[in-house]
Amino acid sequence: MKKIISGLTIAFTFLSCTQDKNPRNATPQEIKNLISENTVSIHKDKNTIKERFSPPKGYEWIDEKPDSFGYFIENFKLKPYGSQIVRYDGIPISVQHLHEAVFDIDTGNKDLQQCADAVIRLRAEYLYKTKKTDEIKFHFTSGHLLSWNDYQNGTRAFVSGNSVSFRKTADFDDSYSNLRNYLDLIFNYAGTISLNQETKPVLENSDLKAGDILITPGSPGHVVFISGACKNKEGKKLFLLSEGFTPAQSIHLITNPFNKNISPWYDLDIRSPETKTARYIFKPANFRSF
Repeated sequence: MKKIISGLTIAFTFLSCTQDKNPRNATPQEIKNLISENTVSIHKDKNTIKERFSPPKGYEWIDEKPDSFGYFIENFKLKPYGSQIVRYDGIPISVQHLHEAVFDIDTGNKDLQQCADAVIRLRAEYLYKTKKTDEIKFHFTSGHLLSWNDYQNGTRAFVSGNSVSFRKTADFDDSYSNLRNYLDLIFNYAGTISLNQETKPVLENSDLKAGDILITPGSPGHVVFISGACKNKEGKKLFLLSEGFTPAQSIHLITNPFNKNISPWYDLDIRSPETKTARYIFKPANFRSF
């Protein structure tokens, strides 16, 4: 379980995600969509998001810049089609019908890498791979900042009651295994609230892109991230969504049970009073970008 810093903001707003939720309260239009014919081709032999999922009829993939976070996500390796979502302890979760892909990345062996942490993990992996390591820095929910540069130089966090302090107690270590140690520490003390504060709002639907997030900060809260985008000739966009969840489990791309004819793609609107996703309902929509 994640640790709580007593007396700090983190103590009141710590849980990142809720437990599993199945779709419910479908509108008449959603019911109609449920029985519509799916127009999306899923190439089950392919192992990246962009290769596996064709856009719906009349839409084309939006090309991301090769050095962008969105490009990194779209081309991240997936596990073979049909792979189960498993918890940090290797046990499959009970809900296995609401995802279409599982990211080929470890979850760790502790209940740490939950929903906000999944976004943090992929963001850090992207910055590490593209040699932008100066940008690997994340806040605790309490507001304290710890960068990867400080951690690799030996700085460690010490928490005692209401107090958080940092001291150099280790030798320099810029290895990937030490980066994972750093991220586990961040997962322990970060969450949807800190992630919300580290990102900026997206103000127009036309600006939404792969790598952006949809987030409800709080306790409980949740976050999903856009893992692909396509558009038609009129400029209308559709999006793929992925997430981590509680307890810590495989990062996965979710289906769209509310609109089967375009699933797993989603029609998103930043001004919507609510956004229904496979396992969580966001009220209101809160889209943000790094």
